Amino acid sequence: MSDEQRNGLGTTFLVFTLGAVLGGGLALLTSSRSGPENRQKLHDMADATRDKLNEMTEEAETRIKKVVKDSRDLLQENADLVKAAVKAGKEAIAAEKAKHEKTA
Repeated sequence: MSDEQRNGLGTTFLVFTLGAVLGGGLALLTSSRSGPENRQKLHDMADATRDKLNEMTEEAETRIKKVVKDSRDLLQENADLVKAAVKAGKEAIAAEKAKHEKTA
């Protein structure tokens, strides 16, 4: 994951959390509800925020696992190509040696 993507994810998380906190505070300050009603509302908002954060965490985990798997697959694929190229080079060298030994 690039630095730009990590910064974007961190910024999104920070903005989301800050918005939830500010929204909750403003709701309490401007509310015409009683104390128990406000506490219940705040509790509900906290639950919703927790659920959203859990969802974002699971999504990030899924994306990270996919990137890791794709990276491993690509690395393995490239390793196989390099091995095949080395083998072909060794065979070409052996063929040239054999050709020169016949003429010598």
